[in-house]
Amino acid sequence: MKRVSFFITVGLLYFISLLPFFVLYIFSDVLYIILFYVIKYRRKVVQENLLNAYPEKSIEERLRTEKKFYRFLADMIFESIKMFTITEKEINKRFSYTNLHVATKFLDAGRSVIAVTGHYSNWEWGSLSISANVKTPVLVVYKPLSDKKFENVLNRVRAKFGSVMIAMKQTLRKLVEYKGQPYMLVLLGDQTPVRGETQYFTSFLNQPTAVFLGIEKIARSTNSPVLFFTINRVKRGYYNAEVTILTENPQDTAPYEITNAHTRKLEQIINEKPEFWLWSHKRWKFKPEDKYDARIS
Repeated sequence: MKRVSFFITVGLLYFISLLPFFVLYIFSDVLYIILFYVIKYRRKVVQENLLNAYPEKSIEERLRTEKKFYRFLADMIFESIKMFTITEKEINKRFSYTNLHVATKFLDAGRSVIAVTGHYSNWEWGSLSISANVKTPVLVVYKPLSDKKFENVLNRVRAKFGSVMIAMKQTLRKLVEYKGQPYMLVLLGDQTPVRGETQYFTSFLNQPTAVFLGIEKIARSTNSPVLFFTINRVKRGYYNAEVTILTENPQDTAPYEITNAHTRKLEQIINEKPEFWLWSHKRWKFKPEDKYDARIS
């Protein structure tokens, strides 16, 4: 029975992805009403996160951000479904880059680069699009799902233009396979570490936040330049990623400098347009006092 329901679900998603964008956005408008007003999907989580991040804002201001977030979340859901059948020509039309040469100049010189972004704007389209725009291998690190069948389907969709999907705990092993050739390693900087693996806290959105040190460790060990991809929503269904250098020579940086740099950069863009960050994510699952040996920035 589970096998049948799985194939029905995947088939339905594929069929929906065939619909034109204007139809998908009509469905998205309906989904927004369902998410926000009917089932109130994770609204308590979103409200608590917004309150902790912006206690100085009025209830009305936070409510406006909350509604904008749910409108975008509905769009993001259907745009992600569209990935099943979107063509390379269409994704390049809808997802553009500013300063991508910043990355390609390192790759052309034989240096691997680490591309960092967050759960901000349409990061899924970003990981799909980038492999169609650079010549070297693109390695995308992801957090595994509990449903392995659906994870495999998603990864095939995400890798349709050539990206190599890597489960988070397999990252170092996979990098060994690509040693000696330039690659782009794509990571999300705002993933939540599990409690037992947390080694570092820093201030993020007005509260102590556990941060993975993996980006910094890989960058320092390989001396790969660290670049931040700021994904801006130009208009509905259109995005632009702006590339900036966080550091060219990680081995010359101080401990936690890279971690703080990509965290501050993400915080900056969230503060500018908070409705495009994933507020429904339970980012603050525990506090520094929950781990006595955590370092505080």
